[in-house]
Amino acid sequence: MELAITIFVLNALYISINTFRTMLVVKGHQYLAPIVAVFEEFIYVMALAIALQHIDSPLNIAAYAIGFGVGIYIGIIIEDKIALGYVNFEVTVQIDPTNPIHAHNEELAEHLRDLGYGVTVTRAQGRSGARLVLSILAPRKADRRLMEQIQELSPDAFIMVQEPVQLAGGFWSKEVDHRYHHVNKRP
Repeated sequence: MELAITIFVLNALYISINTFRTMLVVKGHQYLAPIVAVFEEFIYVMALAIALQHIDSPLNIAAYAIGFGVGIYIGIIIEDKIALGYVNFEVTVQIDPTNPIHAHNEELAEHLRDLGYGVTVTRAQGRSGARLVLSILAPRKADRRLMEQIQELSPDAFIMVQEPVQLAGGFWSKEVDHRYHHVNKRP
């Protein structure tokens, strides 16, 4: 039983690190990912060697398999907590000052700017009238909070969230990142 627990822990640890390292690669952290990979492979070789030496026990095989699943879950939680990168929100709202539901949509961009977000506004025409399309780039750590803020300010907004692969130039950079973190300090 002790051996099965060791196999489980090692494989869960290996897969957690593997999942996190994969996220680093996807997010373009070309220097950190290889360093993490060294630790990942060290643990992998230990776990696999122990598991293969004792493959005759169904309990050990089950411990290895369950450790794999638990490791993926833990890796996802770790990546979610660290939340690397940025997200781009594309928010479409209807403009109709005569309708109480849409009356404040034109003020949405200013509200979001006051909260520290960079917002670009484009006027558009939808099938049933005028629209505003807001493009908001934010740290990924802010995605849930930003979603809640948009829905609170404009409950009828259509929201699409994407992860940019690469950022270059523009207003964003350190200024908005600094302003966002300054305005949204945690108590």
